[in-house]
Amino acid sequence: MTAKHRKERARPGAASRYPRSARVNEVLRQVVAEELERLGDQDERLRLLTVTAVESQPDLRHATVWLDTMDEPAEEALARVRVKIQAAIGRQVRLKHTPQLSFGADPAVASGRRVEEVLRVLAERRAPGDGWPGGG
Repeated sequence: MTAKHRKERARPGAASRYPRSARVNEVLRQVVAEELERLGDQDERLRLLTVTAVESQPDLRHATVWLDTMDEPAEEALARVRVKIQAAIGRQVRLKHTPQLSFGADPAVASGRRVEEVLRVLAERRAPGDGWPGGG
């Protein structure tokens, strides 16, 4: 079947505007977040973790789970429960292969914190009435 025919057969709707990989990543994010919340009842190191995103490889054999923060105790706890989380994905998500998970601190969150810190320092340095918006 040619690309032209596939395009003509595609039904208009959310699926055509939202790529499969993005849909799979979002489902994986939800399952991992729910499982971490459940496991957090048993291990306090997992309680304050927030899943910001999941990026799976095109073959869906590996996926990186991005977390808002990840200190050493959380990293150890995640290594211990990784297989349990993968098993939850296997039970809840219909995929040919259950992806092997790896975990990392979301670089976007770290960048956002750095920007906030720079803005905070700039706000502290400015004098009232210096002409900046919101200045006294």
